[in-house]
Amino acid sequence: MSDLAVIQAKGLDLTFQTNDGAVQALKGVDLDINRGDFVSFIGPSGCGKTTFLRCVAALETPTGGSLTVNGMSPEEARQARAYGYVFQAAGLYPWRTIAGNIRLPLEIMGFSKAEQNERVEKVLELVDLAGFGGKFPWQLSGGMQQRASIARALSFDADILLMDEPFGALDEIVRDHLNEELLKLWERTGKTIGFVTHSIPEAVYLSTRIVVMSPRPGRITDVIESPLPKERPLDIRDTPEFLEVAHRVREGLRAGHAYD
Repeated sequence: MSDLAVIQAKGLDLTFQTNDGAVQALKGVDLDINRGDFVSFIGPSGCGKTTFLRCVAALETPTGGSLTVNGMSPEEARQARAYGYVFQAAGLYPWRTIAGNIRLPLEIMGFSKAEQNERVEKVLELVDLAGFGGKFPWQLSGGMQQRASIARALSFDADILLMDEPFGALDEIVRDHLNEELLKLWERTGKTIGFVTHSIPEAVYLSTRIVVMSPRPGRITDVIESPLPKERPLDIRDTPEFLEVAHRVREGLRAGHAYD
C-alpha cells in the first residue's frame, strides 16, 4: 500500500441478494486512491461505478475483500466525517434557502452559528455563488443548484469528495463550464476526488487517473494515468495527447464488454 493511499480496496466483492437470486455487482476490485488524486470511474450502466463509491461512503456493505478510507473502515470514516458526497441530483430542500441547504450538515454536526455563517460564505465563494445564499433552489438554474450541492459537500471541509455523476443531467455547455470550475476548485482545495461519469471526454479532461470498469460483475479492466498537465484549458480536448487517452479509455470499455 502506498503511504499516500487514502482509499484502498483489496479483492473487493459485493453480491446483492434479490428475489431473482444473487447479483454480483463488484468482483475482485483492487485499487489505491492517493491523497490529492482526481480519479474518475467510467463504464457502462450497471458496471459497479456508483456501487464502489457507495461502498467507500458506507452506504453499501461489501461481501468480500477489504476496503479502508484514511486507514479506517468506511463506517468509521463516515463517523469521522472523512468525505463529502455529491449525488446525481442536487437534492436541495426547496423550503430552505441556498445558504440554509449548505448549513444543514453544519447544524447536524453542532457547529456554532458564527462558524456556520463563516463556512457557508467561504464555500459559496469557492463555487462562485457568492451573493446567492438568500435565494431558494427554484430560483437557480440546474447548474447553479449542482454547484450549491457541491458547496454543501465541502462545507465541513472533509479531505475526500465523492461525486456520483453530478453533471450527467446538464446540457453540454453548462457541463463544460462546471468541468472547468471543478478543476479550479480541486486545485484550490487539494481534495482527493472520486468521480463517476459515463462521459469519456469528461473523464479524460478532469482526471489524474481513469478507472475503466466492465459490465456486471463490475471489474476494473484498466487504470490509466493521465499524461495531461494540471493546467487544462477546454481546448486541450483537441490535442493528440487527449485523443490518445480517450482512445485508450474507449478500448478499455470495449475489452470490458468482451467478458459478456
